[in-house]
Amino acid sequence: MTKPNVPLTTQQIFDRYEEVRPRLPQVTTQPNTVNIQSLLDIADQVDAFVFDAFGVLNVGETRIPGADVRLDQLRERGCAIRILTNAASYDRSGAIAKFKQLGLRVEDDEIITSRQAALDAMGEGHWGVIAADADQLEDLPSTVTRLTDTAADYDTVEQFIFLSAADWTASQQELLEAAMPRNPRPLLIANADLAAPCDDGFSVEPGHFGHLIADTFPDHVRFFGKPFPEVYDLIGASLPTTPMNRIAMCGDTLHTDILGAAARGWRTVLVTQDGLFSGYDTQPFVRRAGLFADWSLCRI
Repeated sequence: MTKPNVPLTTQQIFDRYEEVRPRLPQVTTQPNTVNIQSLLDIADQVDAFVFDAFGVLNVGETRIPGADVRLDQLRERGCAIRILTNAASYDRSGAIAKFKQLGLRVEDDEIITSRQAALDAMGEGHWGVIAADADQLEDLPSTVTRLTDTAADYDTVEQFIFLSAADWTASQQELLEAAMPRNPRPLLIANADLAAPCDDGFSVEPGHFGHLIADTFPDHVRFFGKPFPEVYDLIGASLPTTPMNRIAMCGDTLHTDILGAAARGWRTVLVTQDGLFSGYDTQPFVRRAGLFADWSLCRI
C-alpha cells in the first residue's frame, strides 16, 4: 500500500477529507450562513449547545480565552450543554479530568466521547488494541492484546480497535497494513478525525491511519465519532425531549462537526479562529466542500 503524506497543514487535511468524502454521511446544506458575534446572539433559538473540544474550547492543553465564561452564561440562560469529542485516548474518567483541568465547569454526564461509542460496538473475541502507552485499557470489555512492535500479535488477534495514535509509529502502521491482506478483519476506529489542532501545529489522529486501511479494505473499517451517527445517538439519548432543530453543534471542522450535525438535523455553528482554519479565510474551503453552517463566528 502506498501511504500518502501525513497531513500537517490545513490544506492537506482539508484535501484528504475531500478524498474520503464518499465514506462520510451524505448531506446537503444551504448557503445561508449568518455571521454572529457570540453564541449569546442565538441562545433564544437553541435549547442545547453541543461543543467540539479542540479548536472550540481548547487548543492542545490550553483553554481558549472566554470559553469557560461562555458555558456558564449559556447555562444561566437555560441552555443544556454537551461536549462531544472525538478524542479517544482517555477512558471516561480521564476525559472528565482533562476538561476539569482546563478550568471548565462541566458535569460528568455532559461529556460524550467517540471512545464510548466505539466500545459500545465491541463484541466478543480477541481484540488487538492500538492505544496510548499510558492507557490502562480498564474500560475495554473483552480479551485484548496491546499492539506494539511484535509482528505475530497482528496475526493472532481476531479484530482491531484503534483508540489513539499518540504513540503509534510508522513501523507499527506497516505491521497493521501487512496483516490485513493475510487475514482481513474488522478494524474499529474510535476517533474519526484525521488531525487535531495542538499548541504547536496539528496532531495526526486515528482517522488518518484508518482511512489508509480503508483505501484497500473499505468494508472492514468502521469509524466512530463525528461525523458518524453513533455519537449523535448518545447525545440524543441524553437530551430525549429536545427537538433536533433546537440543538446546535459548535465546531471548527467542516467534514466532522458541520457535516455530521447537519446530517442529524441539528443546527450548526462554524468556529473559525483557533481550530483547523486558524489564520485562513474559511469561505474558499466552505464553498469547495459545499458545507455551509447556519452560523459562523470567531470564538464562542
